[in-house]
Amino acid sequence: MEVCKRNETENTNNEVCRYKLHKNLGTSLPTIASLDDVIKELRVIFESDSVNVEYLNYVLKSYKSNPSDWKKYAKFSRLKYTRNLVDTGNGKYNLMLLCWGEGHGSGIHDHANSHCFMKVLQGAIEEVKYAWPSASTEDKELQEIGRTRVEVDDTCYINNSIGLHRVENVSCSDTAVTLHLYCPPYNKCLVFNQRTAQTTESTVTFYSIQGKRVQENTGLDDSTEDN
Repeated sequence: MEVCKRNETENTNNEVCRYKLHKNLGTSLPTIASLDDVIKELRVIFESDSVNVEYLNYVLKSYKSNPSDWKKYAKFSRLKYTRNLVDTGNGKYNLMLLCWGEGHGSGIHDHANSHCFMKVLQGAIEEVKYAWPSASTEDKELQEIGRTRVEVDDTCYINNSIGLHRVENVSCSDTAVTLHLYCPPYNKCLVFNQRTAQTTESTVTFYSIQGKRVQENTGLDDSTEDN
């Protein structure tokens, strides 16, 4: 599957995006009124072997968060953030809800050559980006290259060519929920020590699948990995 890369320097205003997509794709753009609409459109998009990243961003950006759409997928843990699988797209992508308790955050991680889109559905999160360590910076602290607060209905995007990142709900009083699209899906990624840049491989697991707790069906441990 070929995925056309997004230009991070371009204006991400939704109306500009809509005009460019209409001009480039030569077709009317769909109305995205619900999470079900998002899923339906993603399945259509991924029927093709070539996927336009700007179009994916348009679909996610167009959806306005409605808790009645996604609350059945939102499963929290008091210990750390959770990954809750919503749709697998016939193996071409993973769409999931990540639920962040107060102060919960991920480790610094890569994306295993996948494209990662994130949209905030509730609360706000902070995304911190880091440069990849090089031979000259090995065993040294990772270099921060950007820090962004992402609020409800905002979207952001990252892949390995942009760098590494970590995500955190910095609030001490409010939870947060984010919608993530990974294409292609992956089951392992690298987690980085911020002070030394040393890596460990982490396996991606799910806290729930399509609204049902994994532990209820498999007896798996309640913990989730930090990436």
